[in-house]
Amino acid sequence: MKKILDVITEEMVSAFEAAGLDAKYAKVTLSNRPDLCEYQCNGAMAAAKEYKKAPIMIAEAVVEQLQGNPMFEMVEAVKPGFMNLKISKEYLAGYLQEMQADEERLGCEKTEHPKRIMIDYGGPNVAKPLHVGHLRSAIIGESIKRIGKFMGHEMIGDVHLGDWGLQMGLIITELKLRQPDLVYFDDSYEGEYPKEAPFTISELEDIYPTASGKSKVDEKFKEEAMQATYELQHGRRGYQALLSHILNVSVTDLKKNYENLNVSFELWKGESDAQPYIPAMVQKMKDDGYAYISDGALVVDVKEDTDTKEIPPCMILKSDGASLYNTTDLATIVWRMKDYHPDKIIYVVDKRQELYFTQVFRCARKTHLVDENTELQFLGFGTMNGKDGKPFKTREGGVMRLETLISGINEEMYKKITENRTMDEAEARETAKVVALSAVKYGDLSNQASKDYIFDMDRFTSFEGNTGPYILYTIVRMKSILNKYKAAGKNADHAKLLPAHSESEKALMLVLSRFNGMMENAFEEVAPHKVCSYVYDLANALNHFYHETKIMAEEQEEIQASYIRLLELTKRALEICIDVLGFSAPERM
Repeated sequence: MKKILDVITEEMVSAFEAAGLDAKYAKVTLSNRPDLCEYQCNGAMAAAKEYKKAPIMIAEAVVEQLQGNPMFEMVEAVKPGFMNLKISKEYLAGYLQEMQADEERLGCEKTEHPKRIMIDYGGPNVAKPLHVGHLRSAIIGESIKRIGKFMGHEMIGDVHLGDWGLQMGLIITELKLRQPDLVYFDDSYEGEYPKEAPFTISELEDIYPTASGKSKVDEKFKEEAMQATYELQHGRRGYQALLSHILNVSVTDLKKNYENLNVSFELWKGESDAQPYIPAMVQKMKDDGYAYISDGALVVDVKEDTDTKEIPPCMILKSDGASLYNTTDLATIVWRMKDYHPDKIIYVVDKRQELYFTQVFRCARKTHLVDENTELQFLGFGTMNGKDGKPFKTREGGVMRLETLISGINEEMYKKITENRTMDEAEARETAKVVALSAVKYGDLSNQASKDYIFDMDRFTSFEGNTGPYILYTIVRMKSILNKYKAAGKNADHAKLLPAHSESEKALMLVLSRFNGMMENAFEEVAPHKVCSYVYDLANALNHFYHETKIMAEEQEEIQASYIRLLELTKRALEICIDVLGFSAPERM
């Protein structure tokens, strides 16, 4: 169904044309003065110059054409030339009735031109635990993927593991010191390698930092690790088998931790998957005359005449012939184009990487690694900071493990939920996990992605204010009322939504009517925070209506049934929204 703003604009277009005016001036927007009106049109101000008339005269001519239109409860021209609009309660109820008829999507139409969109988010290194620095990429990327799917696009999420380079050589070298008799280090061995890894995830998470620390103080150890990296990358069988073990053990643990965040990926690819594409890609860049040697390194110029600041060349290979992140990211684009041919690739990465991705994108376009119409988008996110305004750390000053953060929030929510003493421990624990996830995700996503924000556990876990728990409490409140209504033996399934009986009811209806326009806009602007903003407005409108209306005490069955239908529609809209944000609501709190 059409967005409410489009429907209103169509009426305004007809009115402008009937008044002999150009339809281009008929744009309608949500009112910035809700105390005066619900929608507004300021086109008369812009049209005044062309038609050489006072704006108020133009506004009055347009308003005259709208008199008697059943869509509007009020249409007025206000000096110096504003047009204020209020939707009629009857029309609004009919619009919501049509939304409710589409229980799955509430009238939000899927895109006419679905695209295949890949999202690069996550980016963890193997053999290392997830830490709070991985949180934003995972949460934002997952939400964008879900919004895109809801709008009808084919969304493919790729975790893009850091599984290549010196860190692998460091692990292999340290493992060789600890377990020198392992068959992987025997050059003469030609049999099958064991299926079981020679280490657990806990051991692996100890091996890497130990090896990394040694490499900083022991030059001989670092040289051995660099040699191991070279041999791995040039196909040594035993080292390749160890790489497979490292990946399997790490990915199993990563999947578990991402599942705790309700984050998933269609692809579990890594930098190592791009390696086979590098030689041919580099050769083609040379053959086509794009890549040249500068200070011993192979580079591609990516500066443009319109640049206002220096954009350095994109380095493809170092002077020793080794590849870099640039090389791997460009080769990843090659395999993505070859295997998936996406219309768009979105990179959800720390905003401090903007210059780097500018270089990579320009290089990819200049060397024709992507089709001309394939869009490459950098979505840079800000830093998650502590209350001191600095990047979030543990009390000891280290980087906090993600599972430690989640565990701490789970405990905080468990304490708050058990204060009511209405649940047994098992239900309280499960409910705490659900509510804690809403606290983390909503706390993050309600901020514009590009902005830094303060992670405030006390505020995020509060049941009041603009928080995830407040949103869930609102949904649970509606579930409780709906359950009471059914328990009384009543059924509103075939009841009609009546025109609003109060201003608070109409205000709720107006917010509901914006649902499909909001969802479309959130995807177009790649902006999950717009879903959060809508959710908060809707929850506030619902709670205002609830506090002013005696729903269960209403004596007229028809009116009560209409209230129930309105609650059902509100609950459904909120549930769709929190689903695309990546969390859900419990049955009670």
